Amino acid sequence: MSPDNALANHSEARHSEVRHSLARAKINLFLHITARRDNGYHELDSLAVFADTADRLALVGQAEPGAPMALGIDGPFSEGLDAGSDNLVLRAAAALRDAASLPQTVPNWHMRLTKNLPVASGIGGGSADAAAALRLLADAWDCKGIDLAPIAAGLGADVPVCLAQTTQRMQGIGERLVTPPRMPRCAMVLVNPGIAVPTPAVFRAWKESQAGFRPAASLPVSWPDVGALVESLRTTANDLQPPAIALYPVIGDVLQALSASEHCLFARMSGSGATCFGLYASVEEARQVLAGLRARGWWAEAGWIHTAQD
Repeated sequence: MSPDNALANHSEARHSEVRHSLARAKINLFLHITARRDNGYHELDSLAVFADTADRLALVGQAEPGAPMALGIDGPFSEGLDAGSDNLVLRAAAALRDAASLPQTVPNWHMRLTKNLPVASGIGGGSADAAAALRLLADAWDCKGIDLAPIAAGLGADVPVCLAQTTQRMQGIGERLVTPPRMPRCAMVLVNPGIAVPTPAVFRAWKESQAGFRPAASLPVSWPDVGALVESLRTTANDLQPPAIALYPVIGDVLQALSASEHCLFARMSGSGATCFGLYASVEEARQVLAGLRARGWWAEAGWIHTAQD
């Protein structure tokens, strides 16, 4: 039975779901490239926070005995996404099942991913989806005693930080999570101009620019307010922002529009782009700028920086 046909046997209404989890957008407030390993991977230093805006992953019913996992994808950014075995959500499910050594008598699940976040946009959408799958299935399969962190690390550099969906400082290649400064209450606008940005191309452009490595950021124990946070962020950078703008100049247009918007305290690109963020003192001020950004045909969302797991 195909995944679509299998999922068709289950109502998509929210009340029929067994359980669900939000897969929140992961935002890099800064990103320093600090070193290069012998295997070619780059080490980084980054402060990752999570937005209210999120994908949504649900378990919608158990599969028949012996049937495979099935994934259906809907939502505004679902077009062109493959729900086959190479999908990161299904890879996460398979990795967890193997790690837990579940017997064949334990059934698989049908899942539904509602894709609300732009794809290949520097906000860890696929990684957040995989982390949501690990959380949901570890609970559904009662995987007590299974450490999800190494499973997450094997799926991608951003998956470990997406497990808890709380502010973390990422180091190494993303697998080393360090206690971050205490964050102040802060609102955020996310903007994407509608382009997919391949991370390898941006890293290649960064290497060709011969920008060199940057030391890890010096951060306080806490920030008393958003103004203090912004002052610290001004001493940091996203090393991938200049090469991304060189490849996709519209990212510069987004940053200019955010910076010029009323009440915006700080604007920067997240990850390898193209999504950019603006920081605001309140969510009311953040929401005031959405209409103007959307009028340019850009995806834009506003909300508080998330401070607790869903």
